Amino acid sequence: MTEGRSFPTIEAIPSDGKPVGAVSLDAARSRPPPAVEVQELRKEFRRRDRKLGRFARRTRVALDGVSFTIARGETVAILGQNGSGKSTLVRLLSTLLLPDGGSARILGHDVVSDSRAVRRLVNRVSVEASFFKRMSSGENLSYAARYYGMTAKQTRDRIPEILERVGFPSDRRDEPMESLSRGMQQKVALARALLTSPVVLLLDEPTTGLDPRSKLEVQEFIREIRSSHDSTILLCTHDLAEAETLAERVGILDRGRLLALEPAADLKRRFHAQTLEEAFFAATGRAFEAEEAEDDEDDDREVFA
Repeated sequence: MTEGRSFPTIEAIPSDGKPVGAVSLDAARSRPPPAVEVQELRKEFRRRDRKLGRFARRTRVALDGVSFTIARGETVAILGQNGSGKSTLVRLLSTLLLPDGGSARILGHDVVSDSRAVRRLVNRVSVEASFFKRMSSGENLSYAARYYGMTAKQTRDRIPEILERVGFPSDRRDEPMESLSRGMQQKVALARALLTSPVVLLLDEPTTGLDPRSKLEVQEFIREIRSSHDSTILLCTHDLAEAETLAERVGILDRGRLLALEPAADLKRRFHAQTLEEAFFAATGRAFEAEEAEDDEDDDREVFA
């Protein structure tokens, strides 16, 4: 026996000449890409800092090397406090921001080099949803439907139906958006996102501003959309119960870094916690309620039509 030397492992070769367990290159290439694929994503904002001087600026890191994937048809929730980077992540994935490093793909399409294809695949719901304020909810939805190639015939029945499903009162459908409360506008934002049966749905605090009943209605509708249309959903929220009930995996985003992403039960087991709140505290060292003041990112945003 010769000592100090190692020998390569010899694989069993069947009659077809291919090693056992080997995956052909063609098979690997034909495998469909994940719905969302993020690699070392980074985003920084530069803001004026008058404490340092009239023209001084400071750099704030919003996302710091975030990496994860979401399988097709999966629902993933990202938990984080204000200022953690949740909204920045959604804006990057929906092509409203350009990354400063790393990459992100939606069903294989790069969010920077193939942004037009990405916009056709994703719909975004945010607390900062914008509308044509003097148009009604139905008119805003009709406009959005035309953008996605839907005809008037397709939307004639679909728009009233979807507004009803999100709990929007029928007697207010002709009112201009500017006369509606924030909660009512949020319902229209969700209806707009779901109108076209999106392949990938990006939800940034989708139930913020809703009353308890409307909140439950929206959550149930999100479940229905996923089951009936096989949509992939990324839910960014600070609602612990919402994350646990709607998502198959839950991530913890803190100060721009993704600390964990796994099923809620595994998160609690990993951090020896009874609840998600306890797991969040163990992961970050901070209570979930003690939210930081979030910088206003509107001045930092690079928005592209």
